[in-house]
Amino acid sequence: MTTPRRATSTATDYDELVGRLDLASKVRLLTGRAMFTLWPEDSIGLGELRLSDGPTGVRGLKFSGGRIVALFPNATLLSAAWSEDSAYEVGQLLAEEALAQQLHVVLGPTINLHRSPLGGRLFEAYSEDPLLSGKLAAAYVRGLQGHGVGACLKHLVANESETERNTVNSVVDEATLRELYLLPFEIAVAEADPWSMMAAYNDVNGVAATEQHHVINEIVKGEWNWPGLVMSDWFATKTAAAAASGGLDLVMPGPRGPWGDALVAAVESGEVDEAVIDDHVGRLLRLADRAGALGEPRSCPADLPAPDSPARKEQLTRLAAAGMTVLINRDEVLPLRRGQRVALIGRHAIETIDMGGGSAQVNPPYQTSVAGGMMAALGDAVIVVDGVEVRSRPVPARVAFVTDPETGLPGVLAELYDVGGSLLERRPSQRGLVLAGFDDDLPARVARIVLRARVEGTGPTELGAMGTGDWTIRAGAETFGLALRPTGSGFGEEVLAPPAGSRVISLAGPTVVEAVSDIPPPGGDGSSPLRRVSVAGLIARPAPRDPAEVLAAAVAAARTADVAVVVVGLTEEQETESVDKTTLRLPGQQDDLVRAVAAAAERTVVVVNAATPVLMPWRDEVDAVVWAGLPGQEGGHAVAAALLGDIEPAGRLVTTFPADDNAAPAWSVTPVSGDLSYAEGPYIGYRGYHAGRAPAPAFWFGHGLGYASWDYGEPALVAGVAPPAVAVTVTNTGSRASREVVQVYLEPAAAGQPVRLVGWQAVDAAAGQSVPVEVRTEPRLWRRWDIQSGQWTRLPAGGRLLIARGLGDVRGVIDLAARQLQDPA
Repeated sequence: MTTPRRATSTATDYDELVGRLDLASKVRLLTGRAMFTLWPEDSIGLGELRLSDGPTGVRGLKFSGGRIVALFPNATLLSAAWSEDSAYEVGQLLAEEALAQQLHVVLGPTINLHRSPLGGRLFEAYSEDPLLSGKLAAAYVRGLQGHGVGACLKHLVANESETERNTVNSVVDEATLRELYLLPFEIAVAEADPWSMMAAYNDVNGVAATEQHHVINEIVKGEWNWPGLVMSDWFATKTAAAAASGGLDLVMPGPRGPWGDALVAAVESGEVDEAVIDDHVGRLLRLADRAGALGEPRSCPADLPAPDSPARKEQLTRLAAAGMTVLINRDEVLPLRRGQRVALIGRHAIETIDMGGGSAQVNPPYQTSVAGGMMAALGDAVIVVDGVEVRSRPVPARVAFVTDPETGLPGVLAELYDVGGSLLERRPSQRGLVLAGFDDDLPARVARIVLRARVEGTGPTELGAMGTGDWTIRAGAETFGLALRPTGSGFGEEVLAPPAGSRVISLAGPTVVEAVSDIPPPGGDGSSPLRRVSVAGLIARPAPRDPAEVLAAAVAAARTADVAVVVVGLTEEQETESVDKTTLRLPGQQDDLVRAVAAAAERTVVVVNAATPVLMPWRDEVDAVVWAGLPGQEGGHAVAAALLGDIEPAGRLVTTFPADDNAAPAWSVTPVSGDLSYAEGPYIGYRGYHAGRAPAPAFWFGHGLGYASWDYGEPALVAGVAPPAVAVTVTNTGSRASREVVQVYLEPAAAGQPVRLVGWQAVDAAAGQSVPVEVRTEPRLWRRWDIQSGQWTRLPAGGRLLIARGLGDVRGVIDLAARQLQDPA
C-alpha cells in the first residue's frame, strides 16, 4: 500500500489556533457532531474528523446497514499467534480499510484483561496477561498509525465485564490497578504513542471512568506525559464539570450530550478553569493534525484492496489459521490427510460463528462456514451432518435461508415509515437486523418498520421478530402477533440484546414473510437520542429438530468415516457486548453430541468455534481438539487449512481454560450493591492458578502444540544484560517444519508477588533443526508498586525464571537467588 500523504496544518501552534475561538466555539468542538463524526471549524482549518468502530473490521459511520467491509478474525484469535509482526500487519490492513472510507480514527485496540472467563466482551480483548496485551497493542498501533490512521486504546480502565456495565463500580487496589490493568496502556503509550484513548462506562473506586482525575490527569497525562486525546465511550459521560476537570477531552456521541451550555456555564461560573477547556481543544487539534483533518486535507491511496479481493482472502485466511491452537493431538491424528473420508458434524460446521455480537459486528461481503471450507478443500470426501440446537433464543435470519423478495439477493428488505404512513427509507439487510434512529438522518421519526423476505425452506419453520414493539407476522395464510418488551434498560439491553419472540409454522414451499412493528412515540420530551432508537429483526430458520434424531444421524455418519470432525462452540448470545456469560458449558446438547460421535468414530477431532474458554468434559474421550476462535469472513477456509496442515495452527492460548465452572481465581462478574470487587488482586488467570488459588486448569495460558514436538537445551542467563535475558537452544524433533514460542516467566521471591510472563520469543525451525533463542525480559515486570511510598520499587533479588511452553510444561529453571538485580528503571 502507498502510505497516504500526511497533511500537516500550516499553523503547528495549537495554542494559537485555540486562542482564535471563543468559549462557546471551543466547547462545541468537545462533543461529537453525530454518532461517529466530530464538528469541523472552518475558521481554524479544522475539517470533519470521522471515527469508526474497529475491533474486527472497520465498520464505518453506520452502526447498521453500512457499507461492505472486511471481517477480520477476532482479537483473541489474532493474539494467539503471539506475534508482534502479525499485530502490526493487522494494524496496516485496518488502516487500508479505514482509508478506503476516508476515516481518521479506528476505535481499537481493546486491551482490557481477561479477568474472569465469564466476561461477555473478552472476545474483543487480547489476553489475560498485561505484557502480551501491551506488546501486541503497541504493534497494532504502530501498524495503524504508520499509515496515517489514529488508534484508540480502550477501555480506560478496569472494564472487564458487562453486567450492570453503565453503573458498576470496579473496586481495585492501587497496586493491582497499576501492575495489571493500566500496564497494557502504559506499554502501548511508551512504545507506540497512540493518538487517542476511550474512557469506559464503569466507575473505578467510586469515581466514573469519565471523571477519573487520578487515572487520566495524574497517571496517563501526567506521569506518562501522554499528549493524546481521551474520548468517552458512547453515552458514558454523566457530568459536565466533573468530567471536564477529570481529564475527559471529548464526549461521544453528539450532537446532544451533558456538556454544551452546561460546560460553558461551568467555566463562566469559575467551576471549571478555561485553561482546562483549552487543553482539551488543543489535544483534539493535535489528533486532527496527525490524522489529516487539520489544514490541507489528507489524500488517500486509490488502489486499496476490496474486502472480497484475493489479497484480503489470503491475508485473512493466513492470520486466522496461524492463531488457531492445537490443544490435544493424540497419535498425530492431525493434520488430516487428503484421501481420508471425513464426517463433518455440528451446527457450527454449517452456521459457523465468524464474529461476536454488539459493536464488533460489521457487514462483510460473505462469511465462510467450516462446511464450505472443508468441501472446497476435500470435495466429495466430506459428508456434512447438522448438529444439535446451539441457541437459547432466536436470532436474525441467516442469508442462506432468506432472500430479498424484490431483488432476489440474500438478505431482508426493510421499509421505514413515519407516523403519517409515508415511506422514509428502504434498506436491504444481509444481517436480517435493522437499526433506525441511531446513526441515520431520516427526516421524521420512524413509526413503523416493515421487514420482508422470501423464506426458501419448507416444512416446520421458526418465524418471528426481535426488537421492542408490537409485531404482526404474516406468512401466507398464517398471521400472528407478538408484543415484545425489553427485560432490562438502556442502550445495551434494547439494541445489543433486543427482546425476541417466535412460533413454529409449517411452510408448504418458498414463502414471502412479512413482519410489521408499530413503534410507540418517545417518552418524556423526546430529547434523549436513546428514546428514538428502534431495532428490528426478522427471525426465519428451520425449526429445531428432535435431539435424539440429530444424535442418531451424527453417529451413523461417524461410523462410515475415517475421521469425524465435530464443530462445537458458542454464539453471539454468549460472546457479545452488554451481556456476560453465566457458565462456560457449551450451550444445548453439544457435549452429548461429542460423546456420541467419539464412541462411534474411528478417530474424533473437535473444533471449538469460540473466542473464549469453554468446558470440555469429553476431552479425554477424543483424539484431537483445535481451538478456532471467531475466525472472520474466511473462517471456513482457515479451519480447513489448519486441519489439513496447509497452514500450521501454531497458536498459543491467551487465556487459561478452567476445568469447571467457578474454578478460576477470579470468577464473579455480578456486582454486589453496585460494587464489583477485584478481591483476587493481581492473581488473575495463570498467576492465580500457579499460586494455588484455584484447581488446576484444563489448559494453561501459553499452551499450544502446533504440529511438531520440541526439545529444550539447558537455559542460561545472557551475560551483561539487565534485566536478565535468557538463552536457550530448541530443537524441532517433529517430522515437519514448525513454529515454537519460548516463554519466560518470573517467579519472584517477594511475598504477594505472583508469577508473571516477562518475555517470549517465537522461532521457526525445519524438522530436526536446532535453533538458538534469546528472550529479553520486560523491565516493567521487574518492579512493584509500593502503596506506602506511592512509587515504583524494584523487586527484591532472588526468585526463579521458568522457561516454558506455558506453565503446564516448564522446560527449564534458572535460580536467581545469587544474582543481585539491577534497577530496570
